[in-house]
Amino acid sequence: MDGFAISYLVSRFFYRIYVFFRDWYVDGSRAVARAFMATLEYLDRSLAVKITLQHFFEPLYKDYSIIGRVLGIVFRSIRVVLGAVIYALIGIAFAAVYLVWIIVPPTILFLSFWKLR
Repeated sequence: MDGFAISYLVSRFFYRIYVFFRDWYVDGSRAVARAFMATLEYLDRSLAVKITLQHFFEPLYKDYSIIGRVLGIVFRSIRVVLGAVIYALIGIAFAAVYLVWIIVPPTILFLSFWKLR
């Protein structure tokens, strides 16, 4: 009976380690990806880069004069460039957070084994 209890505890120990790493890496990666997409969708509501690109060559405020057409392209170009810069900065921030998320468990394991030596 004691052999069964020890083998059960050992198997549960390794199972919990497996579940931790699965939850940390798989579920955590999904959560970061969902948060990243939600942030981009939120930003697109205010920056409207997609809609700006769809109406890029249309005149600004339906002003079909030459000045309206030129200003429409100029203002929309500025808006698209600023939106792309903001998207890139958000992407870099999420990539940095995700990299830290990935590195934390191996770093803790490495430091704990380093201290044991």
